[in-house]
This record gives sequence, structure tokens and C-alpha cells, in this order.
Amino acid sequence: MSTDTDQPPRTSLPGFAALVRHDLPASFVVFLVSLPLSIGIAVAVGAPVAAGLIAAVVGGVVAGLFGGSTLQVSGPTASLTVVVAESINQFGWAATCFITILAGGLQILFGLSRIARGVLAIAPVVVHAMLAGIGIVIALGQVHVLMGGDSLTSSWDAIIALPHQLASVHPGDLCIGLVVIAILLGWRRLPEPARRVPAPLVAVVVATLLARVLPVRVEHITLNGSLPAELHLPQAPHGSWATVALMAVTIALIASVETLLSAVAVDRMRQNSGRRTDLDRELLGQGAANMVSGLIGGLPVAAVIVRGIANLEAGARTRALTMLHGLWILLFSVALVDVVRSIPKAALAGLLIVVGIQLIKLAHIRRAQRAGDLVVYAATAFVVVCWNLLPGMLVGLTLAFGLLLWRVVRVSVVAEEVDARRWRVTVDGSFTFLALPRLTAELAKVPDSADVVVEMTVDFMDHAAYDAVQDWVDQHGSAGGTVEFVEVGAVRMADVADGPPARGHSRHLLDEVLGPWRRTATDVDPIVAGVAAYHRSHAHVVRPHLGVLRDSQQPDSLFVTCADSRIVPNVITNSGPGDLFTVRNVGNLIPRGAQDSSMEAALIYALDKLDVRSVVVCGHSGCGAMGALHSELVTGSQLDDWLAHARPSLERFRLGHPVAVAAVAAGFGPVDQLGMVNVAVQLETLSAHPVVRRGVQERGVVLSGLFFDIATARVVEVTVDGIAEIDHVGRVVRPA
Repeated sequence: MSTDTDQPPRTSLPGFAALVRHDLPASFVVFLVSLPLSIGIAVAVGAPVAAGLIAAVVGGVVAGLFGGSTLQVSGPTASLTVVVAESINQFGWAATCFITILAGGLQILFGLSRIARGVLAIAPVVVHAMLAGIGIVIALGQVHVLMGGDSLTSSWDAIIALPHQLASVHPGDLCIGLVVIAILLGWRRLPEPARRVPAPLVAVVVATLLARVLPVRVEHITLNGSLPAELHLPQAPHGSWATVALMAVTIALIASVETLLSAVAVDRMRQNSGRRTDLDRELLGQGAANMVSGLIGGLPVAAVIVRGIANLEAGARTRALTMLHGLWILLFSVALVDVVRSIPKAALAGLLIVVGIQLIKLAHIRRAQRAGDLVVYAATAFVVVCWNLLPGMLVGLTLAFGLLLWRVVRVSVVAEEVDARRWRVTVDGSFTFLALPRLTAELAKVPDSADVVVEMTVDFMDHAAYDAVQDWVDQHGSAGGTVEFVEVGAVRMADVADGPPARGHSRHLLDEVLGPWRRTATDVDPIVAGVAAYHRSHAHVVRPHLGVLRDSQQPDSLFVTCADSRIVPNVITNSGPGDLFTVRNVGNLIPRGAQDSSMEAALIYALDKLDVRSVVVCGHSGCGAMGALHSELVTGSQLDDWLAHARPSLERFRLGHPVAVAAVAAGFGPVDQLGMVNVAVQLETLSAHPVVRRGVQERGVVLSGLFFDIATARVVEVTVDGIAEIDHVGRVVRPA
């Protein structure tokens, strides 16, 4: 007899077949996207053209082989353009290669330290603003190349030199650059078959052909020899080693953050595959790639989300694609050097201008505005553009942390007069020494002889705040006033008095309010203790809601449920005082023909007097009444007489009621199946009752059934012919 392990699933392909069918063609698509970007970034930073190609090869092969992601594609990245250009200007190209090796070593240390997820703690708004600032710097610098000038990495220099550049525009370069920009921006509007060809490749090819026919001079890429001839060995930089170390740390951090953010994005796009990136291993692979790239004269590399998306859309399946894409670039660089030399500089400038502009995402700006982080975004981008990348990141992180601190520690303190004698002081939030000025000002409003209720909804309190409140309580008491504390929050005054301050958690508060009593051997009366806790904690919160119900009630529903102590109707329906008119009995039964005067009175009062809009019957799992009924237990007491009202439910259950069939399919046991059938039968009994029938016909009263599964704390809807799940947004999901 064969099993599932005898042969692979039909949907999977053997390794080589999958490589040929999916990864091989996809690798060529990614190669076509990566090639012009790699060359363009090398030109933008002032590095040899071969440095971009080397980095693309090493990023594909080394990072693809040793990294923790199967589908990320690494290579030169626009996010490092500013810092690498500054390094070249300050130390030279050979020393920049040495710095790239140091940055790769740092990334390996990051991976070995297993801090990859910690790097993701950088506020996304700072990362988005950094990318936007880099995009502006790239666009400003490449505008000069677009018009036939030289690339400028300083935004201020680019702005100052712009009038002079406008006066000396080279028509051929400008024409080619504008054609490239038009192709890149308009490509997405073409039909789907045409869009399968990468827009950057089309733009560069068109620009290269156009440069051959234009009657004016056009600047081309300079590549002195073949790729092996362009290899450079790194040299130790001359100058301050502190500056060198800072540059290496900056490159390592930016490359790591972009790589990790790209990994998370790629994982989200393929969320159904079940495969996730090993982030620590990914940093190890990126570090190894940067060390190799720097050693042989390549640019720093990082995983780039644009290439990763192209990889996914091309249908890649394994890490073989990333390595193949690197090999394609190597083959192109060795065999087709003349093709590289024929590419116009303005074509790459137009490509980089579009790439830079695309780093500024309107969605990120709108998100920052909605989240109240627009100041952080604007300040970070401004500093990146006007100063440098690392200061921009530091400014952004400082502002983000300061804004977070202000949001977390701020507290609301309000003193208000309730009547001529009583005052209420509310403290809501994190109660620290920072709140003392506001606290002192509000407490000064309270008259000396007033009776004061201090309502504290506090999740953190330090000793300075505690001492300030306690001192005021002592002074107010000595002046003839009284102070009562109502502590609703997770942190209490007594907690601070007994030990060091700690943040309270709302889960503890919920457990305290919703959790059952624990039976102990003490002599404390649990009812009395519970009432005292109610008075101490949330009576003050309930009081305003009960105030509007003082003279009348208008419940929404008549809720008929079992007397079982494990069912708390207001908890499982998320309702409050005045919402449910509740009737409880053993087995949630509706006796037929007015055989029970108590239930009859409840129905008449709820429907004719209170005008409820619905009647609900709620059963539950593990019901003792249903268990006794199912086993036909005879006690010889009045319990037998009461359970006789449920005999129709037992008979319908044994005849294969559709609710029982649905309950079996859902995995419920026999007693719970009977409990659900009982709910359905009680609904039928209600629908035949004259008072209920009149309410349904005249006012549209709704009848509904529920079943509370104690083991899962889930509530299931029960109808007269089936069951259904109720999801977290209130939709009823019926089984297929």
C-alpha cells in the first residue's frame, strides 16, 4: 500500500526541471533589470563602471549562495549612493574598497550576534524618510549629467551649480535623458505582454541606438578594458581611523537595514509558501558578499526590493536564480565590453533620476501624516538632503524616540467640581514626575474642605508621583477634607509603596475583573471581598452608565440561558448594564403551553412592557441538564419533572435533527449535540408562543440561538436547521 511519502506531490518538479522551467528564464529577466541599474549606480557615485558590474556578480553569487533568503537579489543599491560617493571623494576608490571589506565584516558580526530582528526596531518612518532624502540627492546630482555635465553628490552644490549648467546644456545628452525618462514613466501604461520586457532595458537600448543617429555629441560610459582588467585591490585609507570606522559602520547599517526590510517585504509577498528568511544568516551572506566585493574592487551590495519583486514576478522558485543572474552579468561584462562602452551617460542619468524619484513614496508621506510622524519624516529627509545620511538617520531616530516618549509618558490630570461639596480628580496615563507641574496646578483648584474622589487609570507610576499625591492627601485631610481613591488602572498606589515602580499590564486587570474566585481555606467571605474589590476598582466606572438607567430600563434582548455558573451573559455578548433582560433556568428551557408561570411572566413583561427587539436562547457545552437527559437519569425529585420539558429535544435528537448532524460534522460530542438541538427546539417553541408570534409579526422581533463552547470560549450560532461560526467582525460563517 503506497503512502504520501512514496513519491513527490504532482505539483512539485524535480530539482533540475524546476531550475530549467522557472529559475533559468526568471534569472534572465532579473539580469536585464539589474544590469543598467548596476552600471548607473557606479557612474552616480564616481566609481569605475566595472565596480557596479563586479558588485552585481558578487551579490548574486555570494549572497545568493550563503544568504538566508531563497528569493532576494543583491547588488549595488541606490540607498548607499550618497555615502559611497562621499567615501570616494574623501578617501579615494581603493580605500573605499577597504571600507567595504570592513562593513562586510561588521555585517558578519551582526549575523553572528543574532541581532538581525533588533535592526528592524528602527522606526519605519525614519527608513522611509532616509530613502526619500537619498532619492532627492540622486535626482539633483544626476540632473547635471542629464544635461551633459558631471555628477554631483552634494545637494547644495548641485543646486548652486544648476544655473551654470542650464546655460551650458548639451542637446544630445538632454534629448537622450528625456527619452529614457519618458519610456520609464510611460512603460506601465502599455499592454501586459509589452510590460513583460523590463523597462530599464528597453530605455537603455533605445538610448544607445538613438545616440548613434543623433547629429550631436553624446557622452558615453568609460570602460578602459575588460572586466578582469578593471579589478582593483583595496588599500588602507590615509587619515583619521575614527572617520573610516564611522564610514564603515554607516555602510554596514544602511546595507543591513535595507536588506532586512527587503527580506520582510519579500516574505510578505510569498506568505502562502510557508518559507521565511533566516535574517541572521542573511546578514552573514551579505557580509561575505561585501567582503568579497571590496576585495576585488566592487561596490557595496545589499538586497534590493526592486530586484526581489522582479524575481518573484518572474516566477523564481529557488536561490539558483540569484546566482544565475550574477553569472549572466559576468558573462555579459567579459564578452560584451563594447556594448557597455556604447551606453550614453545621460541614459543612466535618466534611469537614476526616475529611481531616485520613485524612492519618494506618497503612500509613506500619507502614512506619516496619519500617524502624526510627519515632523520626523520631514526633518529626516531634510537633514539627509542638506547634510548627510548618517546625521539624518540620527536626527530621525532621536525625533522618533522623543515623540514616542512624549506619547507614552504624557498623562491627563483633570480636577472638576461634581456639586457644591464634592470634587473628582482623574489621572489617566503614565503617572511620572513629568506630570507633577500639571498635577500641582489641578489639585490647587480643589477647596480645602471638599470631599474628593481620585479616579486613577494608571499603567505606570513612579515614586515622585506617588509621594506628590500622598503628600496632598495628608494636607487635604488635615484641612478637613476627605479623599477616596478609585483605582481602575493596572497599577495601584499600594504597588508603588511596596516596591520599585513597574509598568502594569492590562491583561492582569482583565484577569482580575473577569477571572473567577479561587477557593481558599481562609475565612474571607468571597462575596464581601468581591463587593469590596468592585467598590475599589470599577464601581466608579459603572456609576455613570447606571445613572441614565436609574428610573427605567430599555433592554435590547430577552436572554434565556442556563443557570450554569460558567456562563456570564454580559461577558460573552460584550454587553453592559441595561442591555439584557436575562432569565436563567436549568437547561435553558421554554416550557410549552404556559406550564411555567415564571417563564411566562418574563416573556410577557419583556415583549409587551419592555419592547425588546430580540429573544435569544443560549445553551452551552458540558451542560449537566443535557447530560442527565441524554442518559435518561432518574433522580426521583422535581428535577425529573423539570427535565420532562426537554423530552421533545431528546426525541428530535434521536431522530437525526439537522442541527445534530451539523454538530457532528463540527466535532462536538453527543451531549453537546443534544444541547444544540435543544436550543433549536426551544426556538421553535418560542416561535409558536402567542406573545412572541405577535412581537415578530408587529415589531419584527428576532429569534436567535447561541451555544457557548466552554473549552474554546467561542460562541456558535444555532438556527432551527443548522449551526454557524461568528467571526471577529460579526459575520456569520456557515459551513460549506
